Amino acid sequence: MSANLNVRPTRLEARVYRAPVATPVRTSFGTMHDRPAVIVRVEDAEGAVGWGETWCNFPSLGAAYRARLIERIVAPLVLDRDWVSPAAAYEHLTGALRILAIQAGEPGPIAAAIAGVDIALWDLAARRAGEPLWRLLGGAGDTVAAYASGLPPEGPVPLARAARDAGHRAFKLKIGFGRDRDLANLAALREALGDVPLFVDANQRWNLDEARAMADALAPFAPGWLEEPMPADSPDAAWQALAAATPIPLAGGENLLADDELAHALALGALRVVQPDAAKRGGITGGLAIARRIRAAGARFCPHYLGGGIGLVASAHLLAAAGGDGLLEVDVQDNPLRDGLADALSPVRDGMLTLGDRPGLGVEPRLTAETYRVTGDN
Repeated sequence: MSANLNVRPTRLEARVYRAPVATPVRTSFGTMHDRPAVIVRVEDAEGAVGWGETWCNFPSLGAAYRARLIERIVAPLVLDRDWVSPAAAYEHLTGALRILAIQAGEPGPIAAAIAGVDIALWDLAARRAGEPLWRLLGGAGDTVAAYASGLPPEGPVPLARAARDAGHRAFKLKIGFGRDRDLANLAALREALGDVPLFVDANQRWNLDEARAMADALAPFAPGWLEEPMPADSPDAAWQALAAATPIPLAGGENLLADDELAHALALGALRVVQPDAAKRGGITGGLAIARRIRAAGARFCPHYLGGGIGLVASAHLLAAAGGDGLLEVDVQDNPLRDGLADALSPVRDGMLTLGDRPGLGVEPRLTAETYRVTGDN
């Protein structure tokens, strides 16, 4: 990265949006009755703008809180200062807020607030440099492989077929809703889709004995990975035992929120697919470092993402910069805040997405200040 990455943000705003959806998004631990997003906008003295996004799905009131953290706690630490790069601002914010995160017992919300600002600062820096972010970060090309995520427990086949018709060639089913339903859904998807990459996500549903039994039952369907079968903080011995008991690759990582947690998981070796979420922790600065550590450890880097379109595009740039055989998670359930903010992504063609050469993230949000805006949440 030889470009000038200096940024001096003079204005920072966190916008809270909620979009109604006809069908709630169900996971094994909770339900989203609408689609939220916290969008970060930074601007410098010359009027250049950068966009970011902060993870805010759970709990439902978390979006407003993260927006307040950004505007009242993070913004005063970053505004009206010259930063030699967004990475310098990220390191400062991480260090300055470390004790607060410990004292408040809230490393997650604070990490997510920093991540959203970091993404926006990188977008700003890349726009000022006139380069797409993937190239500024050292990526070799602008295409990434993707998979259709979010296939629901209620009738997943129609959505999977629609995703296949839209260009997807790999798919992920939500499981953890009871053995009979999970297996019936997998059987139906295999019949409808044939021998395609098909992944499953239990969202931390089971204990070790339950996970081992379900892995045995899932194995005949040859899932490409089994994601978060147990709570992320399950004992090392449980992860090792499950990994040894099943040929299905274990996946996880979206809930590893500290460097030592990630390092420990990589050293343990139970996860063959590691899925950090850049909008939840790390942003671009920390996310790229994490991706390189994952690849150096011999695991597969497949960024997790479930939110609005800006974070999705940022995750795609991150994957393009990291390289390797990773897949981008693309939620295919209804989400106006994805479709209204992800205009930088091309349509999926034969399982691939193209980022193109527009500077920065290439995102030009189509949402107005009033569209789906929850003004009271700020």
